[in-house]
Amino acid sequence: MLETSTVVLPDFAAGAVNLASARLGAVGIFSTDEFFAPVSRMLNDEPASFDPDLYDDNGKYMDGWESRRKRVPGHDYAIIRLAMPGRIFGFDVDTRFFTGNYPPHGSIEAAFVESGDPTDATVWTELVPKSPLGASAQHFFANADSSKVWTHLRLHIYPDGGVARLRVYGAAHFDWSKVGATEEIDLAYIFHGAKSLAWSDAHYGHPDKILSPGRGTNMGDGWETKRRRGPGHDWAIIRLGHPGVINRVLIDTHFYKGNYPDTCELLGAYLPDAGDTFSEAEISASEQWQPILTRQKMQMDAEHFYEGDQIQKVGPVTHVRIGVHPDGGVMRLRLFGTKA
Repeated sequence: MLETSTVVLPDFAAGAVNLASARLGAVGIFSTDEFFAPVSRMLNDEPASFDPDLYDDNGKYMDGWESRRKRVPGHDYAIIRLAMPGRIFGFDVDTRFFTGNYPPHGSIEAAFVESGDPTDATVWTELVPKSPLGASAQHFFANADSSKVWTHLRLHIYPDGGVARLRVYGAAHFDWSKVGATEEIDLAYIFHGAKSLAWSDAHYGHPDKILSPGRGTNMGDGWETKRRRGPGHDWAIIRLGHPGVINRVLIDTHFYKGNYPDTCELLGAYLPDAGDTFSEAEISASEQWQPILTRQKMQMDAEHFYEGDQIQKVGPVTHVRIGVHPDGGVMRLRLFGTKA
């Protein structure tokens, strides 16, 4: 059984990336106990599922991290290496499907490690004090100081039990001061701070995925919309990691063979004061942004490169709008350019 949450996300999640995403590279590197279920499941991007008839050698299969019943003093904890260094806006500790085996309380600490993983000498800072947790529910905790950069988390559960998902909403930290004025860099890379902010449809895959590393692992690792049965076309608005001038564009339809877009286009705008959400009026206005790449015919399962005279010289932009006509899937979008 798979349930999609209908809980309204708090404001701190707007425009944020999940720094604890396994898909992006977050890893559970230690736990005091994972007898019933490993920490790695708690970092999965898909919503937790439950099969009432599924058991393994240690008992009931649970989609999350679960420790055994503690019969000695103390409590359990897990250490997570975040997918990327980042500033943290808030947390979602999700105990979905853990009804008689959830931890009554939890707390979260964070650390910054320049390289490698924490040691006994690592200093941990408490971000979420010991707080009540309930059965099969999402628990949101805002981080009061979102200015600091962290690389690792330590999730404590008191005294034991299970957590289905840990989501860490924040922003990737990338030191743009180390990028030279003429150095070409991917302005739309999620590890460089890029983020999708609005989209027409994400039925089969979130547009954040097109900003991810690599070429993708399968058709589920990209942005794909449902079949459009009416007029119009699908689109996504992306905030670049840094204002910049786009010189080269790559649109990759890898794995999309019967469901790739007929054509794609790219528009851009310089909006340094734009927020993390777009109003209906702002979305409507984005249709008139400056063309960077006019509509281009797509092919199935292929990389499409554009440069030189194919790219319109519109100057620095902070946001782009990729349009897919009329619908379909894109695996990756790369926007190579220089910072402004």
